[in-house]
Amino acid sequence: MVKIEWDIKLGFQDVLIRPKRSQMRSRKDVDLVRTYRFLHSDRVWTGVPVVAANMDTTGTFEMARAFAQQKCMVAVHKHYTLEQWAEFVNTEEKNNNAEIFNYVAVSSGTSNADFDKISQILSRHKQLSFICLDIANGYSEHFAEYIKRVRTAFPKHIIMAGNVVTQEMTEQLLLSGADIVKVGIGPGSVCTTRKKTGVGYPQLSAVLECADAAHGLGGLIVSDGGCTMPGDFGKAFGGGSDFVMAGGMFSGYDESGGDLIVCPSTGKQYKQFYGMSSEVAMQKHSGGVANYRASEGKAVLVP
Repeated sequence: MVKIEWDIKLGFQDVLIRPKRSQMRSRKDVDLVRTYRFLHSDRVWTGVPVVAANMDTTGTFEMARAFAQQKCMVAVHKHYTLEQWAEFVNTEEKNNNAEIFNYVAVSSGTSNADFDKISQILSRHKQLSFICLDIANGYSEHFAEYIKRVRTAFPKHIIMAGNVVTQEMTEQLLLSGADIVKVGIGPGSVCTTRKKTGVGYPQLSAVLECADAAHGLGGLIVSDGGCTMPGDFGKAFGGGSDFVMAGGMFSGYDESGGDLIVCPSTGKQYKQFYGMSSEVAMQKHSGGVANYRASEGKAVLVP
Protein backbone atom coordinates (compact mmCIF):
# COMPACT_ATOMS: atom_id res chain seq x y z
CA MET A 1 0.00 0.00 0.00
CA VAL A 2 1.37 3.40 -0.98
CA LYS A 3 2.13 5.69 1.95
CA ILE A 4 2.41 9.44 1.55
CA GLU A 5 4.53 11.32 4.08
CA TRP A 6 2.87 14.63 4.83
CA ASP A 7 5.65 16.06 6.99
CA ILE A 8 7.63 18.87 5.38
CA LYS A 9 10.95 17.70 3.96
CA LEU A 10 13.72 20.26 3.43
CA GLY A 11 16.68 20.80 1.16
CA PHE A 12 19.61 23.10 1.94
CA GLN A 13 18.00 25.89 -0.09
CA ASP A 14 14.93 25.85 2.16
CA VAL A 15 16.59 26.93 5.39
CA LEU A 16 18.96 29.42 6.96
CA ILE A 17 20.90 29.02 10.20
CA ARG A 18 19.54 31.29 12.91
CA PRO A 19 22.41 33.04 14.73
CA LYS A 20 22.87 32.84 18.49
CA ARG A 21 25.15 34.37 21.09
CA SER A 22 28.73 33.13 20.98
CA GLN A 23 31.91 33.66 22.99
CA MET A 24 34.05 33.62 19.84
CA ARG A 25 35.50 36.99 18.95
CA SER A 26 36.56 36.24 15.36
CA ARG A 27 36.24 33.71 12.57
CA LYS A 28 39.93 32.97 13.05
CA ASP A 29 39.05 31.33 16.38
CA VAL A 30 37.04 28.60 14.66
CA ASP A 31 38.77 25.20 14.61
CA LEU A 32 37.59 23.01 11.74
CA VAL A 33 39.52 19.93 12.88
CA ARG A 34 37.51 17.08 14.37
CA THR A 35 38.49 13.77 15.94
CA TYR A 36 36.36 10.67 15.42
CA ARG A 37 36.57 7.10 16.66
CA PHE A 38 34.94 4.70 14.22
CA LEU A 39 32.34 2.09 15.15
CA HIS A 40 33.81 -1.12 13.74
CA SER A 41 37.45 -0.43 12.93
CA ASP A 42 37.93 1.28 16.31
CA ARG A 43 40.45 3.59 14.64
CA VAL A 44 40.77 7.24 15.56
CA TRP A 45 41.01 9.90 12.84
CA THR A 46 41.72 13.60 13.16
CA GLY A 47 41.21 16.08 10.32
CA VAL A 48 38.82 18.47 8.61
CA PRO A 49 35.71 16.39 7.74
CA VAL A 50 35.30 17.63 4.17
CA VAL A 51 35.53 15.03 1.38
CA ALA A 52 35.95 15.35 -2.38
CA ALA A 53 33.57 12.93 -4.08
CA ASN A 54 34.72 9.68 -5.67
CA MET A 55 34.07 10.95 -9.21
CA ASP A 56 36.79 10.76 -11.82
CA THR A 57 36.62 14.55 -12.15
CA THR A 58 37.17 15.23 -8.43
CA GLY A 59 38.50 12.06 -6.81
CA THR A 60 41.97 12.36 -8.33
CA PHE A 61 45.46 11.85 -6.94
CA GLU A 62 46.17 15.51 -7.65
CA MET A 63 43.18 16.52 -5.53
CA ALA A 64 44.36 14.17 -2.78
CA ARG A 65 47.68 15.99 -2.61
CA ALA A 66 45.98 19.39 -2.43
CA PHE A 67 43.32 18.32 0.09
CA ALA A 68 45.78 16.57 2.41
CA GLN A 69 47.61 19.86 2.88
CA GLN A 70 44.40 21.15 4.49
CA LYS A 71 43.78 17.87 6.39
CA CYS A 72 40.73 17.19 4.16
CA MET A 73 39.86 13.88 2.52
CA VAL A 74 39.49 12.66 -1.03
CA ALA A 75 37.57 9.53 -2.00
CA VAL A 76 39.75 8.48 -4.93
CA HIS A 77 37.74 7.22 -7.89
CA LYS A 78 37.77 3.50 -8.65
CA HIS A 79 39.09 3.70 -12.20
CA TYR A 80 42.78 4.10 -11.40
CA THR A 81 44.78 0.98 -12.25
CA LEU A 82 46.90 -1.03 -9.82
CA GLU A 83 49.98 0.42 -11.49
CA GLN A 84 48.73 3.99 -11.05
CA TRP A 85 48.06 3.33 -7.36
CA ALA A 86 51.55 1.91 -6.93
CA GLU A 87 53.10 4.93 -8.61
CA PHE A 88 51.09 7.31 -6.42
CA VAL A 89 51.98 5.56 -3.17
CA ASN A 90 55.66 5.19 -4.06
CA THR A 91 55.93 8.84 -5.10
CA GLU A 92 54.41 10.11 -1.87
CA GLU A 93 56.69 7.90 0.23
CA LYS A 94 59.77 9.07 -1.66
CA ASN A 95 58.66 12.65 -1.01
CA ASN A 96 58.31 11.91 2.74
CA ASN A 97 54.59 12.65 2.48
CA ALA A 98 53.21 9.59 4.25
CA GLU A 99 50.66 11.73 6.10
CA ILE A 100 48.64 11.95 2.88
CA PHE A 101 47.47 8.37 3.36
CA ASN A 102 45.39 9.48 6.35
CA TYR A 103 43.21 11.47 3.96
CA VAL A 104 42.69 9.08 1.03
CA ALA A 105 39.90 6.53 0.58
CA VAL A 106 40.06 3.69 -1.93
CA SER A 107 36.74 3.43 -3.81
CA SER A 108 35.00 0.28 -4.97
CA GLY A 109 31.80 -0.95 -6.55
CA THR A 110 30.25 -4.29 -5.62
CA SER A 111 31.26 -6.71 -8.37
CA ASN A 112 33.69 -9.57 -7.82
CA ALA A 113 36.16 -7.71 -10.01
CA ASP A 114 35.79 -4.64 -7.77
CA PHE A 115 36.46 -6.77 -4.69
CA ASP A 116 39.51 -8.38 -6.24
CA LYS A 117 40.90 -4.99 -7.24
CA ILE A 118 40.40 -3.31 -3.89
CA SER A 119 41.85 -6.37 -2.17
CA GLN A 120 45.01 -6.10 -4.25
CA ILE A 121 45.33 -2.35 -3.64
CA LEU A 122 44.91 -2.67 0.12
CA SER A 123 47.13 -5.74 0.47
CA ARG A 124 49.93 -4.06 -1.47
CA HIS A 125 49.59 -0.67 0.22
CA LYS A 126 48.89 -1.18 3.90
CA GLN A 127 49.26 2.56 4.49
CA LEU A 128 45.71 3.00 3.14
CA SER A 129 43.04 2.67 5.82
CA PHE A 130 39.87 4.17 4.26
CA ILE A 131 37.48 2.32 1.95
CA CYS A 132 34.59 3.96 0.06
CA LEU A 133 31.90 1.54 -1.13
CA ASP A 134 29.62 3.30 -3.57
CA ILE A 135 26.65 2.15 -5.63
CA ALA A 136 23.61 3.93 -7.01
CA ASN A 137 21.11 1.85 -5.03
CA GLY A 138 22.17 1.39 -1.45
CA TYR A 139 18.85 -0.30 -0.73
CA SER A 140 19.82 -3.53 -2.47
CA GLU A 141 20.23 -6.53 -0.16
CA HIS A 142 23.27 -7.37 -2.24
CA PHE A 143 24.93 -4.18 -1.04
CA ALA A 144 24.52 -5.00 2.64
CA GLU A 145 26.02 -8.43 1.97
CA TYR A 146 28.92 -6.85 0.11
CA ILE A 147 29.66 -4.56 3.07
CA LYS A 148 29.78 -7.64 5.31
CA ARG A 149 32.19 -9.27 2.87
CA VAL A 150 34.49 -6.26 2.86
CA ARG A 151 34.30 -5.89 6.65
CA THR A 152 35.27 -9.54 7.10
CA ALA A 153 38.23 -9.11 4.76
CA PHE A 154 39.33 -5.78 6.26
CA PRO A 155 38.26 -5.68 9.92
CA LYS A 156 40.55 -2.77 10.84
CA HIS A 157 39.83 -0.53 7.87
CA ILE A 158 37.40 2.41 8.00
CA ILE A 159 34.46 1.71 5.67
CA MET A 160 32.30 4.47 4.18
CA ALA A 161 29.28 3.07 2.31
CA GLY A 162 26.15 4.26 0.52
CA ASN A 163 24.09 5.87 -0.72
CA VAL A 164 20.87 5.86 1.28
CA VAL A 165 18.48 8.52 2.62
CA THR A 166 16.39 6.86 5.33
CA GLN A 167 16.86 5.78 8.91
CA GLU A 168 16.25 2.07 8.53
CA MET A 169 18.84 1.65 5.78
CA THR A 170 21.35 3.80 7.63
CA GLU A 171 21.02 1.36 10.50
CA GLN A 172 21.23 -1.63 8.14
CA LEU A 173 24.49 -0.48 6.58
CA LEU A 174 26.02 0.22 9.98
CA LEU A 175 24.97 -3.18 11.28
CA SER A 176 26.45 -4.74 8.15
CA GLY A 177 29.86 -3.27 8.92
CA ALA A 178 30.00 0.33 7.69
CA ASP A 179 31.59 2.97 9.93
CA ILE A 180 30.28 5.92 7.92
CA VAL A 181 27.06 5.93 5.87
CA LYS A 182 26.89 8.06 2.74
CA VAL A 183 23.60 9.97 2.67
CA GLY A 184 22.07 11.42 -0.49
CA ILE A 185 20.15 10.24 -3.55
CA GLY A 186 19.90 12.64 -6.45
CA PRO A 187 20.95 16.02 -4.95
CA GLY A 188 24.15 16.37 -6.98
CA SER A 189 24.42 19.14 -9.56
CA VAL A 190 25.10 16.71 -12.43
CA CYS A 191 22.85 13.90 -11.17
CA THR A 192 19.50 13.32 -12.90
CA THR A 193 18.37 10.30 -10.84
CA ARG A 194 15.40 12.16 -9.41
CA LYS A 195 14.22 13.18 -12.88
CA LYS A 196 14.84 9.81 -14.51
CA THR A 197 13.53 7.56 -11.74
CA GLY A 198 11.41 9.71 -9.44
CA VAL A 199 13.48 8.48 -6.49
CA GLY A 200 15.12 10.76 -3.93
CA TYR A 201 14.76 12.73 -0.71
CA PRO A 202 15.43 16.39 0.15
CA GLN A 203 19.01 16.46 1.38
CA LEU A 204 18.76 18.33 4.67
CA SER A 205 15.89 16.15 5.89
CA ALA A 206 17.83 13.06 4.86
CA VAL A 207 20.81 14.29 6.88
CA LEU A 208 18.71 15.09 9.94
CA GLU A 209 17.00 11.70 9.97
CA CYS A 210 19.99 9.54 9.02
CA ALA A 211 22.29 11.29 11.50
CA ASP A 212 19.84 10.55 14.29
CA ALA A 213 19.74 6.88 13.33
CA ALA A 214 23.51 6.56 12.91
CA HIS A 215 24.46 8.32 16.13
CA GLY A 216 22.08 6.10 18.06
CA LEU A 217 24.21 3.12 17.03
CA GLY A 218 27.55 4.84 17.43
CA GLY A 219 28.04 5.31 13.70
CA LEU A 220 28.66 8.38 11.55
CA ILE A 221 27.29 9.81 8.32
CA VAL A 222 28.61 11.85 5.43
CA SER A 223 26.23 14.15 3.59
CA ASP A 224 26.91 13.44 -0.09
CA GLY A 225 25.77 15.99 -2.65
CA GLY A 226 23.54 19.04 -2.82
CA CYS A 227 26.06 21.68 -1.74
CA THR A 228 25.98 24.55 -4.20
CA MET A 229 27.60 27.20 -1.98
CA PRO A 230 29.83 27.26 1.11
CA GLY A 231 26.90 27.90 3.44
CA ASP A 232 25.44 24.51 2.52
CA PHE A 233 28.37 22.82 4.24
CA GLY A 234 27.43 24.63 7.45
CA LYS A 235 23.82 23.55 7.05
CA ALA A 236 24.86 19.92 6.56
CA PHE A 237 27.05 19.98 9.66
CA GLY A 238 24.33 21.81 11.56
CA GLY A 239 21.88 19.09 10.57
CA GLY A 240 24.08 16.48 12.21
CA SER A 241 26.35 15.29 9.43
CA ASP A 242 29.81 14.24 10.62
CA PHE A 243 31.44 14.66 7.19
CA VAL A 244 30.36 16.53 4.07
CA MET A 245 31.17 15.25 0.57
CA ALA A 246 30.92 17.37 -2.57
CA GLY A 247 31.75 17.08 -6.24
CA GLY A 248 30.61 20.09 -8.23
CA MET A 249 32.10 22.62 -5.85
CA PHE A 250 35.51 20.98 -6.30
CA SER A 251 35.33 20.73 -10.10
CA GLY A 252 37.04 22.96 -12.62
CA TYR A 253 40.37 23.30 -10.81
CA ASP A 254 43.86 22.45 -12.01
CA GLU A 255 43.83 19.34 -9.79
CA SER A 256 40.42 18.22 -11.04
CA GLY A 257 39.93 15.63 -13.74
CA GLY A 258 37.93 16.20 -16.90
CA ASP A 259 38.90 17.32 -20.37
CA LEU A 260 40.13 20.88 -20.81
CA ILE A 261 38.03 22.56 -23.48
CA VAL A 262 38.82 25.91 -25.10
CA CYS A 263 36.04 28.01 -26.63
CA PRO A 264 37.20 28.79 -30.19
CA SER A 265 35.51 32.19 -30.30
CA THR A 266 36.59 33.58 -26.92
CA GLY A 267 39.60 31.45 -26.01
CA LYS A 268 38.09 30.89 -22.56
CA GLN A 269 39.01 27.59 -20.93
CA TYR A 270 36.55 25.15 -19.36
CA LYS A 271 36.82 21.79 -17.66
CA GLN A 272 34.23 19.12 -18.32
CA PHE A 273 32.38 17.89 -15.24
CA TYR A 274 29.90 15.02 -15.40
CA GLY A 275 27.96 12.59 -13.25
CA MET A 276 29.32 9.07 -12.94
CA SER A 277 26.04 7.66 -14.26
CA SER A 278 26.05 10.02 -17.24
CA GLU A 279 26.48 8.88 -20.81
CA VAL A 280 29.90 10.56 -20.90
CA ALA A 281 31.14 8.54 -17.91
CA MET A 282 29.68 5.27 -19.14
CA GLN A 283 31.17 5.74 -22.60
CA LYS A 284 34.54 6.36 -20.97
CA HIS A 285 34.54 3.49 -18.50
CA SER A 286 31.97 0.93 -19.68
CA GLY A 287 31.89 1.30 -23.45
CA GLY A 288 28.47 2.97 -23.45
CA VAL A 289 25.09 2.94 -21.74
CA ALA A 290 23.82 -0.60 -21.19
CA ASN A 291 20.63 -1.46 -23.06
CA TYR A 292 18.70 -2.16 -19.86
CA ARG A 293 19.13 1.33 -18.44
CA ALA A 294 19.27 5.06 -19.15
CA SER A 295 21.92 7.52 -18.11
CA GLU A 296 21.21 9.28 -14.81
CA GLY A 297 23.64 12.15 -15.11
CA LYS A 298 24.64 15.05 -17.32
CA ALA A 299 27.82 16.79 -18.42
CA VAL A 300 28.54 20.49 -17.95
CA LEU A 301 31.44 22.85 -18.61
CA VAL A 302 32.99 24.59 -15.61
CA PRO A 303 34.94 27.83 -16.22
